[in-house]
This record gives sequence, structure tokens and C-alpha cells, in this order.
Amino acid sequence: MNQWKNFSKGLLRENAVFVMFLGLCPTLGVTTSAVNGLGMGLATTFVLLMSNFVVSLIKNQIPDKVRIPAFIVIIATFVTVVEMVMKAYLPALFDALGLFIPLIVVNCLVLGRAEAFASKNNIISSIVDGLGLGIGFALALTSLGAVREILGSGAIFGLSFIRGDGMLLFILPPGAFIALGYLIVIANKLKEKTA
Repeated sequence: MNQWKNFSKGLLRENAVFVMFLGLCPTLGVTTSAVNGLGMGLATTFVLLMSNFVVSLIKNQIPDKVRIPAFIVIIATFVTVVEMVMKAYLPALFDALGLFIPLIVVNCLVLGRAEAFASKNNIISSIVDGLGLGIGFALALTSLGAVREILGSGAIFGLSFIRGDGMLLFILPPGAFIALGYLIVIANKLKEKTA
């Protein structure tokens, strides 16, 4: 398998948020700022990468009857690592992401890749797949958070560049749906041009 193609498919062609509509709960819930989107995206990328690696490594030792529960235990292990590290070193981000960090365990993107890809492919391909999809997910969350932050408060990554108040709508949940809709349209137009 061409590893560049394997990696790049997760960036746009099979982007979890803009194309496959996976992981929309954290996408809409935590992206009130670019920092929150980036933090959640990187946390999910780490879990996706490591769980793909371990699932691919031990796939032949897991009996079919307990395959999905075994994958969930593997994913939960890495989510716990992320949660503990974030709580210790990034407490403000940990507080901002809140409940959405433990919910990575049941994120259909992570479990779906373990089942559909890592359990059927070699270690290198699984790592590359996890990295590509994770970075694509992180880019989607960061871009949505950036759009909402710019339009909602006139700032990005905490740096204010517009005086006065932004549009409150984009900080609120309806703004997440509106911004996501426009980003999906843009992503589909880009996908058409690259196809």
C-alpha cells in the first residue's frame, strides 16, 4: 500500500469530520476556541495512533468473541494516559475539554479505525492511517474552533485583533452548526478540485 496515499486520505478525502461526519459530538462541543479544538484534536490523534499500533500488533492474539471489548480496553488505556497527562500539565485545557476527554473511548472514529483498518493491516500501515486520520481530525477541530473564535470574539489562540464584541452566536452551540456547515461546503469544494 502506498503510505503517502494512506496518510493523506485522512486529511481531506476521508476526513472524519468534513466527509465521514464522525466524532461530531466533541467537534461541536469543544470548539469554542482554536486552542480547545487543537487540544482535543491532538488528544484524539494520540489515542488513534497508539490504539491502531497496539491493535495491529496483537490482532492475531485476540479471539473474535472479545474483539470489540478488547479494542475498547486498549483505547480506554490510552485515553486514561491522555487524561492524566493533560490534568497534570495542562489543567486549564483539561477543565475546558471536561467530559469530552473520557468520551474519546467511545468516539466512533477511534473504534472504527481499530476495527476496520488496524485489525486487518500491518503495523506500519496502521500507524500511518492513525496519524493521517488523527491529523485530519485535529485540523478540522482547530479550523472550526478558529472560525468560531474569530467570528465570536475577534480573536484567535487568545490573541485579540478586532476591537469590540464579536458575534455571540458563534460562541454558542448554534454557531458551531453554522460554521461547521460552511466548512463542510469548503472541504467538499476542495475535495472536488483534488479528485
